[in-house]
Amino acid sequence: MTRRKVVVAGAGAAVAVGAGGALAAGAFAGEKGRTKPGAAASAGAGEACYKLTSETTEGPYYIDADKLRQDITEDKEGIPLTLALKVIDSETCKPVVNAAVDVWHCDALGIYSGYESLSTGGGGGGAPSGTPTGTPTDVPSGAPTGEPPSGGGGGGGTHEEPTDDERYLRGTWKTDRQGRVTFKTVFPGWYRGRTVHIHTKVHVGGEWTDAGYEGGNTCHTGQFFFDEESVLASAEVAPYSTSTTERTTLTEDTIYDQSGVQGGLLKLKYDKKNIARGVVGSLTMGVEPDATHEGTDDAVQPGASETASAEASASAG
Repeated sequence: MTRRKVVVAGAGAAVAVGAGGALAAGAFAGEKGRTKPGAAASAGAGEACYKLTSETTEGPYYIDADKLRQDITEDKEGIPLTLALKVIDSETCKPVVNAAVDVWHCDALGIYSGYESLSTGGGGGGAPSGTPTGTPTDVPSGAPTGEPPSGGGGGGGTHEEPTDDERYLRGTWKTDRQGRVTFKTVFPGWYRGRTVHIHTKVHVGGEWTDAGYEGGNTCHTGQFFFDEESVLASAEVAPYSTSTTERTTLTEDTIYDQSGVQGGLLKLKYDKKNIARGVVGSLTMGVEPDATHEGTDDAVQPGASETASAEASASAG
């Protein structure tokens, strides 16, 4: 058992998700390839009614349930994003009620709150002051040895302690009777070595109190991903358009396992002619409530070690 405690936000904690909420209400309509909850009873012995959502690494920049809220935007600029999630038991297809769901991601320019000094982002302006230029001399030869340094946002790297008090684009909220939870945020940007993504954790078995959420176990650690069409559209909108950082595509990313919805690929709804108006991203997560997946165990995607190496040179989290 792990002990977790959430610091409850102020009076604005349970912020409505605004106009995007109307879209989110129907975000799960028309989902295909899923067995209805009632069908579990007719499933054969040992037959799973829903595939488990892929487990991934936690990454170095997780802050344990620091803000209990649905609106995690704060004052960050970006395309409005309503994240409509549903958590179900992968064996029974029943909704997982009162689970604590964490989400966290970088801002439009690749910066993580709590770790601004470790993030590079991709804002315009070229290299920072003091950055060496020109061709390096005495380039070492041979393959590197030892473990790659920490850093890189959602791939390899050990946990880093926060370097500042900022907590934008981070939040925790509980699932309702249907296993659903909605967050209001902004479309994430990108940084060196990773495709556009959002981190998530699902905690169950704990207790919601006046102080927040305590105890229980983490049954899922994963990431959500965005298709290339939406990312390319976002790149035409400020402030994303000011980024000078090379972007890793969805097919190049070694954390995403290329399995579509099972791997965390969001179903997106937005005006194809004007993505700046806002996006609704939805996903149903199939989890094992009795399992423990902290994102620091061996239940990570094949190639995660490659991602650690690829991101060793990236200082964004």
